[in-house]
Amino acid sequence: MKKYSIIIISLVIAVKSFGWGATGHRIVGLIAERHLTKKAKKNIAFVLGNETLAEVSNYMDFIKSDATYKHMSPWHYATIQDGKSYEESGTPDEGDIIVTIQRLMAELESKTFTDEDEAFALKCLIHLIGDIHQPLHVGNGEDRGGNDIKLEYFWQNSNLHRVWDSEMIDGQKYSYTEYADWIDHPSSNQLSLWSSLEVLDWANESKSYRNQCYLNIPEDNKLSYRYNYEKIELLNQRLLQAGIRLANVLNEIYG
Repeated sequence: MKKYSIIIISLVIAVKSFGWGATGHRIVGLIAERHLTKKAKKNIAFVLGNETLAEVSNYMDFIKSDATYKHMSPWHYATIQDGKSYEESGTPDEGDIIVTIQRLMAELESKTFTDEDEAFALKCLIHLIGDIHQPLHVGNGEDRGGNDIKLEYFWQNSNLHRVWDSEMIDGQKYSYTEYADWIDHPSSNQLSLWSSLEVLDWANESKSYRNQCYLNIPEDNKLSYRYNYEKIELLNQRLLQAGIRLANVLNEIYG
């Protein structure tokens, strides 16, 4: 029994080490769906069947339990060191989130797929466009995207990466539909500013915001109301940007 408990705990830790977390990815998927053109919605429905963007948004985390997909683990993040560009930091041989998103976008345009079929590629793209907007998914190469920064969040053991992936989002006590209703109000100026479809631009944004995740962590490493108050605006902006940009990409491919 003890052995199985350890396995379950390990799986939970592994799931929380990647992505926005289930709620965050569903928020991004729902926002994107609301900004699709009619033609894009119709064509995407043909590929995904009865599943929505929100429902498939966690698929890449779901399949991590299958060793067949272990090689995809490095595709959830990238490393751009402080003071260096992406080109200077270098792309690892196993790939990263930047080259994977670029490849998936090209494959969905050409309908020639490296891994499985169109539905698989689309589900992966939906997930990874969410991930790249989480600032700690473009790591500094020193602390595994904040996973090594151990702390307490509202008196529970955690780490900085998990706080940004899921705990601040879940702490607002909204369903993913309520959360999307709360933040999905971009201005026309924001829609224009966020219109770039260049993946490296999104990654460089996350890098530029990354240090804000580390700012104002108290010496006792105990985070609660003050940290949430200071960071939730940036977190919500990144969720909204991810949703808008996912819609832009899908409108370009399917619209």
